[in-house]
Amino acid sequence: MVYGNFLETVSEIMPMYWMRAIGGTLFLIGMLVLCYNIIITIIKSNVKVSDELAEAPALQNVSKKRVAGEGWHTWLERKPVKLTIFATIAILIGGVIQIIPTLMIDSNIPTISSVKPYTPLELEGRDIYIRESCVSCHSQMIRPFRSEVERYGEYSKAGEYVYDHPFLWGSKRTGPDLHRIGGKYSDNWHLNHMYDPQSTSSGSIMPAYQWIVRDALDKSLTETKMKAMVSLGVPYTEAEIENAQQHMLEQGIEIEKNLYSDPDFAKTYEADKKSSGDEFVEMRNREIVALIAYLQRLGTDIKVDDLQEQVGTQN
Repeated sequence: MVYGNFLETVSEIMPMYWMRAIGGTLFLIGMLVLCYNIIITIIKSNVKVSDELAEAPALQNVSKKRVAGEGWHTWLERKPVKLTIFATIAILIGGVIQIIPTLMIDSNIPTISSVKPYTPLELEGRDIYIRESCVSCHSQMIRPFRSEVERYGEYSKAGEYVYDHPFLWGSKRTGPDLHRIGGKYSDNWHLNHMYDPQSTSSGSIMPAYQWIVRDALDKSLTETKMKAMVSLGVPYTEAEIENAQQHMLEQGIEIEKNLYSDPDFAKTYEADKKSSGDEFVEMRNREIVALIAYLQRLGTDIKVDDLQEQVGTQN
């Protein structure tokens, strides 16, 4: 692997981004010239267009019954009602053959005992991840290729996504894959990265998301979201749903304490607290804390050592 660090790859392909921008600009200019050309042609044209009657040869009468030498399917194709009926029957039979097996089994995805549902705060952070379109630039699917495993970590397993609704595999990597990002960096690193990506990753083309660091987290729909997840098969208990607010507060306080380990953060945070007065939002109640909770969870349910131990037990 020539470029072990993803940012090295980004730096190398920057000329390609410029070429794409130039090509897109030329395309848009061409479309504008086309529209201008059409409009001017219409304005300056004095030709009067007259409608001409369409003509076609008369169709021959075809027998309703099969004629000599005519195949059964050829005859059926000129019988729209019969063709529709037979096609519907065939589709229904095929659909039943596909659907019945999936209804008879509990799940066709291998389960992993260590994979657990997201906590309420992580669930809220996941929604922020979706809202800000992080999935448009980051994938969460490490393929079983040597280059990807060396760069990102252990390849992704199907059982790790059983509680992801919707899944966030992604289809484009403007930034690195994030499926094993959990625990790789500190909470402070994630906060600084969201506030100013270039401060933590020199050469990054990621935009800053400073409002996530400032804005308060809306927790009013957390229980409703958890109930929606239950309807999709996520095994949240009634007690977990009822205590969601308390659990979010506890996890938020824990992350806030981790952030205080950085003296620069503590100094800036306390100064902001004094200057903001009543409008101040505690860090534990901000969107960034939920997002950090989610990012720190990614890929931590399953570890290579745990997987090897599980395989050894089965053998």
